[in-house]
Amino acid sequence: MPDIIELARAAGLTVVLDGRIGRQEYQSVSGPVSALYRFAEAYYRAAIERPPEDAKYD
Repeated sequence: MPDIIELARAAGLTVVLDGRIGRQEYQSVSGPVSALYRFAEAYYRAAIERPPEDAKYD
């Protein structure tokens, strides 16, 4: 799957690092609904372009 954070940024959403505890990062995403629609479309396209990793083709 594509990097979901990069897809969000490319769609026009703002990704903010809220905090870090050890190696765990906590981020929030915000933006207009139009950016959310762009993100959903980009995620959908990326998902259908790449077959599932566990798919077996004979």
